[in-house]
Amino acid sequence: MFDFVHENKRFVQVVLLLIILTFAFWGVNSYNKSSHNEALAQVNGEKISQEDFDRAVRQQQSRMREMMGSNYDQTILDKPEIKHSILEGLVNQRLLMSQARSIGLTVSEKHLIQSIEGIEAFQKDGKFDKQLYESILRREKMSPLTFEDSMARELYMRSLIDGYTRNGYASRTATDNLIRLSEQERVVSSEKISLESYLSQVKVDEAEIKSYYDANLKKFQLDEQVRVEYVTLSTDAIQSQVAVSEADIKKYYAEHQNEFGSPEQRHAAHILISVAAKASSADKLAAKSKAEQVLREIKQAPGKFSELAKQYSQDPGSAGKGGDLGLFAPGMMVKPFDEAVSKLKAGEISDLVQTDFGFHIIKLLAVSSAKPIAIDKLRGVITQRLKLQKAGDKFAELADKFSNVVYEQSDTLGPASELAKSPLQKSAWLSKGQTKVLPWTDKALQAVFSEDVTKKKRNSAVVEIAPNSLLAARLLEYRPVSTRSLDEVRAGIRQVLSHNKALELAIKGGQSVLTQLQRGDKVSMKWAAPTTITRERHATFDGKLTRLIFQADVSKLPVYVGAESAQSGYVLVRVDSIKEPTTTNSTKQASYLQQLHQITGDEVFQSYLADAIQHAKITMRPFSVEEGR
Repeated sequence: MFDFVHENKRFVQVVLLLIILTFAFWGVNSYNKSSHNEALAQVNGEKISQEDFDRAVRQQQSRMREMMGSNYDQTILDKPEIKHSILEGLVNQRLLMSQARSIGLTVSEKHLIQSIEGIEAFQKDGKFDKQLYESILRREKMSPLTFEDSMARELYMRSLIDGYTRNGYASRTATDNLIRLSEQERVVSSEKISLESYLSQVKVDEAEIKSYYDANLKKFQLDEQVRVEYVTLSTDAIQSQVAVSEADIKKYYAEHQNEFGSPEQRHAAHILISVAAKASSADKLAAKSKAEQVLREIKQAPGKFSELAKQYSQDPGSAGKGGDLGLFAPGMMVKPFDEAVSKLKAGEISDLVQTDFGFHIIKLLAVSSAKPIAIDKLRGVITQRLKLQKAGDKFAELADKFSNVVYEQSDTLGPASELAKSPLQKSAWLSKGQTKVLPWTDKALQAVFSEDVTKKKRNSAVVEIAPNSLLAARLLEYRPVSTRSLDEVRAGIRQVLSHNKALELAIKGGQSVLTQLQRGDKVSMKWAAPTTITRERHATFDGKLTRLIFQADVSKLPVYVGAESAQSGYVLVRVDSIKEPTTTNSTKQASYLQQLHQITGDEVFQSYLADAIQHAKITMRPFSVEEGR
């Protein structure tokens, strides 16, 4: 393990992040792969639905778009193995949630609030901003109640993971040895036996070139290639052809008043007596009985709502604030809650309201009227929305016609080009294994290399290369799989063989010199200026040579080691002196100790997760190649 630490010291700085990725994309070979009508997977009887999976895919797409920008190719998530890994991630998350629940892990209200306030997306000028928080949730069509419940679940699952990853083990002796080995310095000089100096001695004849060519024909094989003309139909192109009138803008503004400015919002407080949606009838009855008791107390003393919320409410996000949920717009809360609030007048208190979270008693504190924005300030936004909307409608209208024209008039793309009002374009030479960049996605390349295109000379099938973007192509030129002739590659083969022969001579020469030096013979060498290296900082020496340097017996100095280098020939190294670390301060020791704790903690967690998977009842539906297309 210590060799690993020496070579990968920075790894320990991100190991906790890798833990998340590990359980999210764990290769679960022990899963029972089976088709399931009602669910894509089950974990100890708990189902993972198509909706759960689709949501995870959308989240992954969003992350990848953010990371890759214009290089993002949406078809990457169509691959069966990628879909399977996303489903495995959901399975492992669900398993860990189940494990956390089974041992009774909970999250305190204080911890939940601190965690939410610590999320940068909800901060303005480094501080939590409630309006920003509610705005983001509103945009994501999520209520604070739903988000906070989800956050609480995530936190108690995280507490399970942290229980293992933060409890690694390492002795002081092991830590001190690691410091000594990691920070020991060796002063060395080096000399290269260059292969270039042997090139003049090398001879390569025609028979050797022919033999190499015959033995490596695959290296000289050229993939099947095509050059095509193509046409696209997309909403982006259609937008430039769309006109928006002033009447259109005014009509849209009048019909979408609630989308502009601040919508009407309600300020409410609630008391939640929680009970899970899947709880037993007895548990639900007990929760309802308790909620009714609280409601009776409130009706006797309505002015004590805030005080009673602090006493009884089981919503960790609002109980400490007297049940105050702040301002929220229609649709932000779950439907039963939202409907109940909409019927209240300021100051009124509801009867019991049942949701998937339990039983609520709601008090409407105030109503904030909608504040619209003037049309002049929105003209640009509305124009863009209408263009996009009209382009989308036009695309939907033309898509089937486009496909039909490409199929029915399969010997030309002219009519399709006229229909799409998009000019024909010509590609460079394309091959199946090339880098996938728009418009040449996997689906597009699959289409242009089909027999219909390459052999029957028909238009390709119409394929979707991006959302609301279609492509069709037809062949201009075709190159079948071929092998470059010996004449074409002769010079390159001669260079390779010359390099290999010179390398062999340089290695033999270097090994001979090393033997002489180790024997104590006097050898004329031009050693480079001495340099100081450690196991982590070793200048231009590769990993193999560095290991040889630090494995060398230094009881008698100088000592010599050497290793071959494919680039330069052979490298000789003379170890002149050793510098042991003189002191180990407490800060450094604590840092190394923490690194070892993290690594061993991660190993313990991996073992725990593997054991949990082995003992869980898990079924997963496989994804076929067809589903990945």
